[in-house]
Amino acid sequence: MKLKFFLSVVLISVVLFGCVDGKSEKTNETSEIVETEKFNYNVEQFADLKILRYQIPGWDKLTLKEQKLVYYLTQAGLSGRDIIWDQNYRHNLTIRKALENIYTNYKGDKTSDNWKAFEVYLKRVWFSNGIHHHYSNDKIKPEFSADYLKELLTQTNTVLEGEPFDVIFNDADSKKVNKKKGIDNIAESAVNFYGPNVTNKDVQNFYKTKVSPDPNKPLSFGLNSQLVKENGVVKERVYKSGGLYGSAIDEIVKWLELAKGVAENEAQANALGVLIEYYKTGDLQTWDDYNVAWTKATEGNIDYINSFIEVYNDPLGYRGSYETIVQINDFDMSQKMKVLSDNAQWFEDNSSIMDEHKKENVVGVTYKVVNVAGEAGDASPSTPIGVNLPNANWIRANVGSKSVSLGNIVHAYNNSGSTGRLKEFVHDEEELQLEEKYGELADKLHTALHEVIGHASGKINPGVGTVNETLKNYRSTLEEGRADLVALYYLYDSKLQELGLVDDWKSVGKAAYDGYIRNGLMMQLIRLNIGDDVEEAHMRNRQWVSAWVYEKGKADNVIEKVTRNGKTYFNITNYEKLHELFGDLLRETQRIKSEGDYAAVEALVEGYGVKVDQAIHAEVLERNKQFTSAPYSGFVNPVLVAEKNDQGEITEIKVTQPNTFAEQMLYYSKNYNFLPEVN
Repeated sequence: MKLKFFLSVVLISVVLFGCVDGKSEKTNETSEIVETEKFNYNVEQFADLKILRYQIPGWDKLTLKEQKLVYYLTQAGLSGRDIIWDQNYRHNLTIRKALENIYTNYKGDKTSDNWKAFEVYLKRVWFSNGIHHHYSNDKIKPEFSADYLKELLTQTNTVLEGEPFDVIFNDADSKKVNKKKGIDNIAESAVNFYGPNVTNKDVQNFYKTKVSPDPNKPLSFGLNSQLVKENGVVKERVYKSGGLYGSAIDEIVKWLELAKGVAENEAQANALGVLIEYYKTGDLQTWDDYNVAWTKATEGNIDYINSFIEVYNDPLGYRGSYETIVQINDFDMSQKMKVLSDNAQWFEDNSSIMDEHKKENVVGVTYKVVNVAGEAGDASPSTPIGVNLPNANWIRANVGSKSVSLGNIVHAYNNSGSTGRLKEFVHDEEELQLEEKYGELADKLHTALHEVIGHASGKINPGVGTVNETLKNYRSTLEEGRADLVALYYLYDSKLQELGLVDDWKSVGKAAYDGYIRNGLMMQLIRLNIGDDVEEAHMRNRQWVSAWVYEKGKADNVIEKVTRNGKTYFNITNYEKLHELFGDLLRETQRIKSEGDYAAVEALVEGYGVKVDQAIHAEVLERNKQFTSAPYSGFVNPVLVAEKNDQGEITEIKVTQPNTFAEQMLYYSKNYNFLPEVN
């Protein structure tokens, strides 16, 4: 589960929460770039995107053996980079190769508006790992003509024709992932998890026949395969050595073997060995065995995430996108946050959920702050700020999970901008001061509570199927909202002060509540075009949580809608009552998950999380025009350079920084190009 973006980081933005089975995310609430340190965190900005860079604190404190482990794991991750491009859309690799060839070989006029539009389009495609926007899932529209692209192709002796050329400009495959109600989501989604003519019904019927050897330990059917229909028969093409994506997987395995050879301890080496076996066989029982081994391997300075993990990009929630994150432990911050893990059972016991939905024994929840050393696949350039894995509910219940906050990523966000946009949307000076004084701490605690307590909380009733079977296309947004609600419920609780995590629990809680409502009802709308519905899972969950408590609190004026000088604000008048409402909604979302109540989750999400107040949306976009900072951010990665002696042995590994976004993207395409254009 990824946590993408915070709630409202003080120096940079309103940060948004979310992490379906995985990752948290972040949006910018900045108006201008302000450098706070000698290190320049800002690379460039174009379209709706800002490219940042990050440092690797503590690199020089690692032993050479530890640095080798990081290097090998990073190389393994990058070796699978092309997989996410092909998963995202069947023509992505063909289109990328052609566009890059033009970019590197064109000798014509590079000052024209057409060329500048071409450059921006290519950079947007790089950022999104394909021709569909990384967040909205809409196809990216070029601001140059088909005739101009033909001219560039001719002048650079580049071939791009037929459907891969046409799709750049036409209306085909317009949505990478379409989760709208009442349509055939598979047929209407361009994502390359399914072959032509495969439908929702085909998928559902295919997996109805799959039975796990142990019903109490259900396998993650569909996680590592493409589902296709051949001669009317539906079958899987499994991602494995010798199977789909095999040439890239063989490269991943090569580097994982080297990583295993320099593992810090036996448990870590054992987990790597099982991961290698999984890549070789594609066996889902081996995947579960790996997750159990990986979850238990908690010792050491280095950890990693690697494989087909998050299911956000599958409209039906089966198939995992390729991603990797290599992590170095931040010992000081991890120790401070360990207190939440140690008290996980208290939080479960005192939750607002029904007693029959509470876990009697919350086990193995670990929370660390880590520093990223490298990312690839679905984690790059757009990165999470927190991760909670594994995703299988039975492993989380029986073995535990690992939760991490990506400390240096958060630090880079915090040092790349200012608070101009925040000041525009806060209700009054009191709200601004609360945010400036307590907002960053509130965000850190929200992240920790969301990941450590939220995703670990609750249990599914006996006999109820897995969440992707019961909640289907609403699975992700329900889980993210549920974890958010756990965090929100406890952010306004004196227990945080009792544990020594805060000095003024009420002020921290107020800052957290202000930021969440401000985001859920207004600020996140800067990411949408006027008239759009909310479709992305994290955005949906923030809206349905905020809209539900706003509606239910109207009778008591818990959250008042204020209009001042033609501008709208939302002001919380009763934090205690809002705390109760968050608890009520948490109880209901856990009931929905525990009972697999599809009708209820459909009513909740469609009723509160999809449709946008068009008047407020138009106002938000107009008020936002004054700010130059892009609403989305992502990162280039540091480049690890291995120095070798005459015998070919690594003697030193240096950390360098790319100068530009294009430099890194072209370097990756040249050095980690392990898949054919068509797979």
